[in-house]
Amino acid sequence: MTFTIFSITCFALVASALGCGVPAIKPQTIGSKIVNGQNAISGSWPWQVSLQLPSGFHFCGGSLINQNWVLTAAHCTVAVGYHRVILGEHNRGSSVEPIQVKLVSKVITHPLYSSTTINNDIALLKLSSPVTLTPRISPVCLAPSTINILPGTRCFTTGWGRTATTSNPLILQQTGVPIISPAVCRQIWGQSTITDAMICAGASGSSSCQGDSGGPLVCERSGVWSLVGSVSWGRNTCDTRFPAVYARISQLRSWIDRTIASN
Repeated sequence: MTFTIFSITCFALVASALGCGVPAIKPQTIGSKIVNGQNAISGSWPWQVSLQLPSGFHFCGGSLINQNWVLTAAHCTVAVGYHRVILGEHNRGSSVEPIQVKLVSKVITHPLYSSTTINNDIALLKLSSPVTLTPRISPVCLAPSTINILPGTRCFTTGWGRTATTSNPLILQQTGVPIISPAVCRQIWGQSTITDAMICAGASGSSSCQGDSGGPLVCERSGVWSLVGSVSWGRNTCDTRFPAVYARISQLRSWIDRTIASN
């Protein structure tokens, strides 16, 4: 037990020193919903980004992982020099929020991504210029490849995706969702459908939905938030009785690190 507490404390200190995963504005973590979600506190998920068309239409989410890179879903098919990365946004209907807008200079999709099976559903976006970090804009920590998240652990996903089958909110939404074991998830979705590069969460009355794709699934430990998943797929009807499926960051971590280091 002493070793476990020591390890958690060390992780928190290292994460804090690296400047990731510790929001300056603390999130409200009591409650539920994205489908059946709740409004987030403004600025409390500072790594959340909105991917938008030049018109301002939001089509996917993403996570800031350092000053130069955003992680999103490969199936979002972001285009260099065209799509916008919006950081620090809370209310998409506001014109006075201190947001930063970046273009994308490079899109690197996981080489084993399959649009058929939706396996390895992540892409890295290199920004046109470094982000200026503020209390409302800061990176999330990446889950280490060795992380073990127990089934039932309550984590959070955020986004501007549909809150019903037809409506997209202007205010950033959040929901707490339990991690589902791979065995249970395979029973629901099929043995061959759920791969080691996927992690499941939800089936608890709340879920991510269309428009949330690419956005974060984060878990907190000792005050530090780590990105454990990126919204990938689920039921077309956003049925909250079924778990949503996320790209598993721990499984893909080595590729992420190598790609950033070489680009």
